[in-house]
Amino acid sequence: MSTTDPTRTRATVRQYTPDDASYEDSGPAGWVLFAGVMLALLGTLNVIDGIAAVSNSTFFVGDAKFILADLNTWGWILIVTGFVQACTAIGVWMRVSGVRWIGVTIAALNAIAQMFFISAYPFWALSVFALDILVIYGLVVHGSRTSRA
Repeated sequence: MSTTDPTRTRATVRQYTPDDASYEDSGPAGWVLFAGVMLALLGTLNVIDGIAAVSNSTFFVGDAKFILADLNTWGWILIVTGFVQACTAIGVWMRVSGVRWIGVTIAALNAIAQMFFISAYPFWALSVFALDILVIYGLVVHGSRTSRA
């Protein structure tokens, strides 16, 4: 018995079409959601880290040398950056147009600030720097696809 029947008129396998309503690619939306969550997380971590730096906590490297300013100044910079990141995360979740570029900007500025802060808390600063790069990737590469939807 043959598997091909010349009398059959319908295809036995349903073909994929890009216009198929049942197919939904959640990749771009997933990356933007990830970027928003990471912005909120980074904002929270920066506020906590900034408060620790302002209060002269003991878990920072003792004899850290900074290129610009001191640990107290960098603590305030991290607090302000953290609040802006948290507010930007809310805008990313609400898909406010143009806020993703604010997110990219604040993530880039935070990445630069973490490189200045690296002498006080090296591993932590590198970890936060890596998360900033992922936020920038998610917002730049996939942010425009979800903003049109």
